[in-house]
Amino acid sequence: MTYSAHRDTFVLDNLPPPEDWPEFLFDRPELQFPEKLNATQELLDKAIVEGHGDRPAILGKNTHLSYSQLQAKVNRIANVLVNDLGLVPGNRVLLRGGNTPMLAACWLAVIKAGGVAVGTMPLLRAKELKDAARLAAVSHALCDHALADELEKAREGSEHLQHVVYFGEGGSLEAAMQAQPDTFNAVETAANDPALIGFTSGTTGVPKGTVHFHRDVMAMCEVFPRHCLKPEASDVFIGTPPLAFTFGLGGLLCFPLWARASTVLLEKLNPEALLQAIQDYRATICFTSPTAYRQMSMMVDRYDISSLKKSVSAGEALPDDTRRRWREATGIEIHDGIGGTELIHIYIASGPEDFRQGAIGKVLPGYVAQVVDDNMQPLPPGEAGMLAVKGPTGCRYLADDRQKNYVRDGWNLPGDAFRMDEDGYFYYVARVDDIIVTSGYNVSSPEVEWALLAHPAVAECGVVGVPDPDRGQIIRAFVVLKPEYQGSDALVTELQNFVKESVAPYKYPRSIRFVDSLPRTESGKLQRHRLKEEA
Repeated sequence: MTYSAHRDTFVLDNLPPPEDWPEFLFDRPELQFPEKLNATQELLDKAIVEGHGDRPAILGKNTHLSYSQLQAKVNRIANVLVNDLGLVPGNRVLLRGGNTPMLAACWLAVIKAGGVAVGTMPLLRAKELKDAARLAAVSHALCDHALADELEKAREGSEHLQHVVYFGEGGSLEAAMQAQPDTFNAVETAANDPALIGFTSGTTGVPKGTVHFHRDVMAMCEVFPRHCLKPEASDVFIGTPPLAFTFGLGGLLCFPLWARASTVLLEKLNPEALLQAIQDYRATICFTSPTAYRQMSMMVDRYDISSLKKSVSAGEALPDDTRRRWREATGIEIHDGIGGTELIHIYIASGPEDFRQGAIGKVLPGYVAQVVDDNMQPLPPGEAGMLAVKGPTGCRYLADDRQKNYVRDGWNLPGDAFRMDEDGYFYYVARVDDIIVTSGYNVSSPEVEWALLAHPAVAECGVVGVPDPDRGQIIRAFVVLKPEYQGSDALVTELQNFVKESVAPYKYPRSIRFVDSLPRTESGKLQRHRLKEEA
């Protein structure tokens, strides 16, 4: 199938003006993409042409799909989209479900049919779904029937969302698939045609939709996996980040297929369930959050995870103490990295061979980065400032004036404060919004959290600034204790003194509150803004 005469250009028409785009860099051989490029064709169809058809592609609950079986499923879904639902290239398709083989097949089918995938987290409510559908003018949706209620509410009064099909128990997609052929020629999309819209929340609460092209999907596969993770076809990927989150989309779907490897997709994997799944599926590469690695390190001796070779952490900063605990428990040095929805995936990272204590790593091949001041002037080594990045991927917000805040002078500004040493290693300081100014001193929230996490009583913690008439702000820590500890005034004093012994005394938390849990996103990221609201 080639492009039909009718094509939906909504996304292309609502990209930022070219002068507001970041500068894109494609100066490496692996980043030379042809004019015509379809990401599913590259990730799935070519794998079968190369002889991988019988190899396992996606594993899950009561599911074992070879590359050929996955292709047949994807082709049937693409035929349903085009033949039954009238999808034309460029239409936006909202995808809603947990990490399952069926959701992965739906994503691949949307891309193969020339649609634009709009991933949504399973916990989103009707208002949030309606906002995403409205901003992206979503016309189609494929959704797990178990999550139908909120989508049906979002659908009420929707101007654009006309075609909704459910899969799973109680759904109709599987029956519709059986009536369709298992062959489908990938739509001849251009490398710079939109493939997905990733929504990320802004400080105003109004979500921003980041547009990525087919070229961007393949570029993320040609950077972190090729140059840092280095997976092989024999690898089995597993992890927790949702496929709706680009960290999960890359780590649990695109990277495994790019490597012609296998991936395990399971819903609701808490740390203990993840360890069990690593044991059961003999997984070799794990993607999850620093918090999960910290929790798993305390129970890893109950499971046989001898198959595990590599561990990837991203989503939030990795504390040195968590890295140490995981290494001592497993013998595995974590692959650390920082990325973001706006740049689709990881752009600064380190593997076990080039790890430097306290640093996230170096900029990956294909990207360049610098630390700059408010006037976009580069700062000398060791001085903290804003991180500025450019490379083969970058920010293109869909019809959003906040594009000008994220991109300046051709550089992406992710909103992180960093410092860089003379050898080019980047050290995370904080989100720019998470720097606490107390008595004239700038204090990084993560630095105080890392100091607290080294105490044997602390399971988790979150640190924010609280308004104070004398100091401007004081540092408040919300602490989750391990089960064998009880909160008390004496423990507060002990924790405060413990922090003073490891960092400058002015950085200690003057206020400590013991809590049962911390607010986190579905990807495991700490929601400091909710702690600030509570404070």
